[in-house]
Amino acid sequence: MRLAKEPGSAQRSQGHTLDLAHLPQQTYPNTPPLMSELSVREALLQEKSNDRVRCLTCERRCVLGPGASGWCGTRTNVDGRLVSLIYGNVSSLSANPIEKKPFHHFHPGSVALTAGSWGCNFGCPWCQNWDISKSLPGKGRLLSPREFVDTAVSRECQGTSISFNEPTLSLEWSLDVFPLAREAGLYNTYVTNGYMTTEALDLLIAAGLDAMNVDVKGDAAAVRKHCQGVEIEKVWRNCRRARQQAVHLEITTLVIPSVNHTEGVLRGIARRIHDELGPETPWHLSGYHPAYRFRAPPTPLSALERGAQIGKEEGLDFVYLGNVPGHRLENTYCPGCGELLVERRGLAVLQNRLSDSSCPACGLSIPIVA
Repeated sequence: MRLAKEPGSAQRSQGHTLDLAHLPQQTYPNTPPLMSELSVREALLQEKSNDRVRCLTCERRCVLGPGASGWCGTRTNVDGRLVSLIYGNVSSLSANPIEKKPFHHFHPGSVALTAGSWGCNFGCPWCQNWDISKSLPGKGRLLSPREFVDTAVSRECQGTSISFNEPTLSLEWSLDVFPLAREAGLYNTYVTNGYMTTEALDLLIAAGLDAMNVDVKGDAAAVRKHCQGVEIEKVWRNCRRARQQAVHLEITTLVIPSVNHTEGVLRGIARRIHDELGPETPWHLSGYHPAYRFRAPPTPLSALERGAQIGKEEGLDFVYLGNVPGHRLENTYCPGCGELLVERRGLAVLQNRLSDSSCPACGLSIPIVA
């Protein structure tokens, strides 16, 4: 395997498996035991400088010395080359309703085969999936892109989703999965914190990323504090960039007392969705429950309902509440006449009354990908 030799340039490998048999594991104390060479691939986006290497997968842009691992724990400097330890290393696999992501305006009622791996590039102390997102790469199920797509087809899924932990860390695997899924007639989705580099995002879109649900966790101060140094402006930049390249986009905010529940924070998010992404962009307000290292009380329903009201006041056409099964704001209503269009309860679509993506009562075109 050869890397481009231009100094200071982003280097893209061919995704070949590395032969690590000659490497003494004790030389790399920050990395877990290598489960299998099958899960170790040269990272696609990297910049070399002598024996150090900068990762260009996410906006942390970690610079790693020999044997060091990045912030996420999934990328390591091996002999001056950046390698991913999680190619096809699947920690979680399930066929989920697309509403679970959540996507309410993208193939309602369909099912996506969903895979997660290990690690995260955010430090959120309330993570619901902390057992995989806060772990170094473990002994998951090794799935090739072809096996994953074939499994989706055999389970009669309509699409794929890479989720559970931060999918950007599975960049190399995603880029191999997406074209195969497209060939099989499947859609491709990401549920993400949106902190990938623009080069990574562009590669994902070119490979066949159809839809993203991006978790906007709060304003700049809250995200910098609780997610440990993250710059929220780069998330908004990627949301705009995805929209500009015709990727279907929905936004989720987990409403957490003491973090992002205030009117000022929620109004600021709603206003930016309206002004930068468009009033038709769905905004999901989800209820938080204590998890991992965060012990604030659960989100009151009143806080979620106030958030929905704020979204409407800021001109958003579609605001949804999550983790409150049976609430009327699980449903989709026509922003023109108020007609019930898609009725949901939890993850189930009870009825879809759209006619050619239009309201059956007033004929207004509804931005739902069907």
